[in-house]
Amino acid sequence: MNINVVEENNVKIAIVNSSDILITDVQSALDFIATVGFETGCTRVILNKSAICNDFFDLSTRIAGEILQKFVNYNTKIAIVGDFSVYRSKSLKDFIYESNKGKDIFFLPDEKQAIERLSRV
Repeated sequence: MNINVVEENNVKIAIVNSSDILITDVQSALDFIATVGFETGCTRVILNKSAICNDFFDLSTRIAGEILQKFVNYNTKIAIVGDFSVYRSKSLKDFIYESNKGKDIFFLPDEKQAIERLSRV
C-alpha cells in the first residue's frame, strides 16, 4: 500500500494506491480506516477500485453497505476511483448515482475528479 497526501482548498486528502486487495470485509475496512488515519491524519481518502474485493460490487452480498457505513461512522469520506461501466447491474448503477449525489462516498473515474470532490465537501 502506497499512501500520498495532497492538499487542495486547505483540505488534506490521502491517496492510497495498492496492487493488492485491501478491503474484503468490515474488519479489513476498519483496519484500513485506522491505518490511513493514523499514518496521515486524513479523514478523506481516495482508493483505487481494484483494492476492493469483487463481492463489494455485488450489492446482493450487502458487503458494500456494511463497509461504507463504517466510513460514515468514523467520519471518513471516501472516493473510489476506477471504471464502473464494466458493471451491468442496474441496482449498482443506481447506488453509485445516489452515492455521488451525497457528501461522504463517491465513485469517480479518476483521481483528479476525486480530489476536486473531496476538497469541497
